[in-house]
Amino acid sequence: MHPVRLWRALLGAAALCCAVAAHAGVLERIAAGGKLMVAYRSDAIPFAFKDAAGRPAGYAVELCQHVADAVRHKTGRKDMDVTYVPVTVGNRIETIAQGRADLECGSTTNNAERRQTVAFTIPHFITGTRLLVKASSPIERIEDMAGRRLVTTRGTTAQRAAQQLNRERALQLVLLESPDDSHAVEMVEKGEADAFATDDVLLYAFAAERPDPKALKVVGKFITAEALAIVLPKGDPEFKKVVDDEMRRLIASRDIYPIYDRWFTQPIPPSNRALNLPVSYLLREFWKYPSDQVPF
Repeated sequence: MHPVRLWRALLGAAALCCAVAAHAGVLERIAAGGKLMVAYRSDAIPFAFKDAAGRPAGYAVELCQHVADAVRHKTGRKDMDVTYVPVTVGNRIETIAQGRADLECGSTTNNAERRQTVAFTIPHFITGTRLLVKASSPIERIEDMAGRRLVTTRGTTAQRAAQQLNRERALQLVLLESPDDSHAVEMVEKGEADAFATDDVLLYAFAAERPDPKALKVVGKFITAEALAIVLPKGDPEFKKVVDDEMRRLIASRDIYPIYDRWFTQPIPPSNRALNLPVSYLLREFWKYPSDQVPF
């Protein structure tokens, strides 16, 4: 073979080998002796956080520990180690997309934009915008807010949803804006606003952290809805199947319910208070036919 052609052939073969190595699946890498790399946030209570001993903990982290056991079974690697990779809200997606972790366990929303770069398994939580009001308030739904004062946090999905609802349903809401969530809660407590709208899981957490948790309540149906799920690499169907199958097993066996209760209805650190957040009707319905396809 001509030297130039030989050199090109060698370069092509080397490039092909590198490409195959770069795109080797998670299961293949682990079967060869690798570790499972789990990304988590340290401040996403109750989904993922560091416990008093500095160890990763939380609802999504516990689900990922079950996934790790499923990976061990699938690969035959009973001694497979798990390495936890700290991530932030800003870099969690790219950490998975760039292969610096194999799955992200937290409170990440499955949406169309993110599905362009990563994959998601079956949702473990469905959240959405609801209302926080005083326990003595007669307000039970958004329609009861007609002509009343509704506060939202600047720049949030809830703020845009409230503005749209106000236009579409002619509710004549008095829309107030807060620079942050804590101030919005205080506005409700002081009677400066009749309700605060944001994700219900946050509202339950805010109420649980107040000096008198029973002084506030979360009401109304979802104004918006978002499905939260474990994030996976895009283009690794074998690994995704193991994760999806384990999530389906947890749901079908109902093993996921006591796990959920442990983090959402029982006292949890750091305040050792319960969020008192039962499984929502939307999540119960979704788990009847568990799928990674979400309508939100």
